[in-house]
Amino acid sequence: MIRTVILAGCILLPLALSSCSSIRKPFSKRDVRGISPEEAYRLGKLKNTPYVINGKVYVPMNYEEAVAYEEIGTASWYGQETLDQHNGQTTAYGETFDPSIPSAAHKYLPLPSLVKVTNLKTQASIIVRVNDRGPFVDDRVIDLSAEAAKQLGFYGKGTATVKIEVISR
Repeated sequence: MIRTVILAGCILLPLALSSCSSIRKPFSKRDVRGISPEEAYRLGKLKNTPYVINGKVYVPMNYEEAVAYEEIGTASWYGQETLDQHNGQTTAYGETFDPSIPSAAHKYLPLPSLVKVTNLKTQASIIVRVNDRGPFVDDRVIDLSAEAAKQLGFYGKGTATVKIEVISR
């Protein structure tokens, strides 16, 4: 009897502990939706489900994973041709994109999320709502609206090194 209890404990304890882990669970091919970049940016119903852009799978975090999320990397802002093309279009969360309102796009954060973005060169910071997916260019970690880039002081330059801190969903 004791041997059975110990054996059961040895099997169940690791399983129970692994469910408390912050490691992201693997996903199956059935969970991935192969969609075009236009669909990934614009379809609100895909806001927190895995998606594929240019052959790469992106798995958004859930809110519990994102609570203490911080990241340092390159930020960019939606360029002029993007502004002209997407102004008034629907974001991945289903909101209307307006470049004059501080907002952001991120590949993995849950939609919507509030993040504090700090320009590490100037120490200027702003809180923005993440309501879209991207950027899918180079090593960039976040795309900001034109207004957010202006407030962070890199509108004219195009990119900046930033720190991203999740503050709320």
